[in-house]
Amino acid sequence: MLVKHNTIIDRNEAKAFYKTAFSLILPMALQNLINVGISSIDVLLLGRVSETVLSAASLANQVQFILTLIFFGLTSGAAVLTAQYWGKKDTDSILKITAISMRFSLSVAALFTLTVLVFPEQIMNIFTNERPVIAEGVKYLRIISFSYILMSITVIYLNIMRSVERVVISSVVYLISLLSNVTIASLLIFGLFGCPKLGIRGSAIATLTSRGIELLVVIIYAAKFNHVLRFKPSSLLLRDKYLFRDFLYYSVPVTINELMWGCGVAMNAVVIGHLGSSVVSANSVAQITRQLALVIAFGLANATAITIGKAIGENHLQNAKIYARRFIKLSIIAGGAGAILILAARPMIISALNLAPTTQNHLSFMLFVMSYFSFAQAINTTLIVGVFRGGGDTRFGLVLDTTTMWGGSILMGALAAFLFKWSVPVIYMILMSDEIIKIPFSVLRYKSFKWLNNVTR
Repeated sequence: MLVKHNTIIDRNEAKAFYKTAFSLILPMALQNLINVGISSIDVLLLGRVSETVLSAASLANQVQFILTLIFFGLTSGAAVLTAQYWGKKDTDSILKITAISMRFSLSVAALFTLTVLVFPEQIMNIFTNERPVIAEGVKYLRIISFSYILMSITVIYLNIMRSVERVVISSVVYLISLLSNVTIASLLIFGLFGCPKLGIRGSAIATLTSRGIELLVVIIYAAKFNHVLRFKPSSLLLRDKYLFRDFLYYSVPVTINELMWGCGVAMNAVVIGHLGSSVVSANSVAQITRQLALVIAFGLANATAITIGKAIGENHLQNAKIYARRFIKLSIIAGGAGAILILAARPMIISALNLAPTTQNHLSFMLFVMSYFSFAQAINTTLIVGVFRGGGDTRFGLVLDTTTMWGGSILMGALAAFLFKWSVPVIYMILMSDEIIKIPFSVLRYKSFKWLNNVTR
């Protein structure tokens, strides 16, 4: 009878765990889907204008991609602390950590905005040598750069809210943003209903306007509806030298990690950008498809960090180990589903876009590569972003990403493209090999339990 009783308890505990886990995963997956939807809409709309503007927007958005990764690094490092302090129900410390994160993000956004406004053509020259693409990219950058400061507030606030299990507000904010972006972009790109036909400028204006709407919704929520963590403009002045040191200790490695990874992705774009606009266009579609296929996996990784961080903050270390194992199993399922989705959708994606035959051939092969790449990324992201960071292990990911990307896929991909002059499929396979290389190292780190640390004071 005792064995049966314990079995019932274990089943009830597992049922409660999965219920809580999916209450976090699904809203964050929806948020990721909406975010990718915004990018996908731009790809679909601009893809119907021309491959030149599609390539230009894709390459110009590498700047915003790197900036977003810095924001993600800041908040991921902060979430190492905030999730565990949430386990202790110490909201005062969470407010101070939020203030520290936002001061950093505002400073970085201001620097990016100024740089892009002063050197838009030079920035586009980094990614491509095709003059028509550069000219369209400059038009896009001069408008979109004003959205960076708006993002620096919204992204930080919403990511901190996720770490304290307030995940629905992000979905609401980005759903409103998606609807506004679809409407404005459709009107201004094609000049519908008497609106000016602005092409790539219309896409940039739509995104900028949507970012402003996002910030407005966040301000209203923070002032009127958030009764758990009341963050006001005056909260930006909150200071704590010990928490500041902790923030630097955990956030700096994560931010550098994300930046190195983001620069690695941007370097991939540089290599691809010099292979021709048809390759750039195909890759932009392939990357959006990968993001769509991994919305569940990315939500899973974030839920992993929150759940494990909270368990450790509550000093339930054995539970953290059990939760980690369960989340890894879920990541394998999510990654496999994403890979199947990419392969199944490949014919429909190719036929839906107005692409030249050469671009279609590139895209067909790239989507095949993305299927196994996505499976590996789902597992690695759950381990590195979820398990390790949730447990306070922020340095391993930095070392792993730097070595496998910069010392592996990027180095060999650049040599393949510029020195050996290999074919586009071979170059692309090499550039997308880093996630495969990471898996054995990530698994070994997980089994060592060196990631399990209580970082609260």
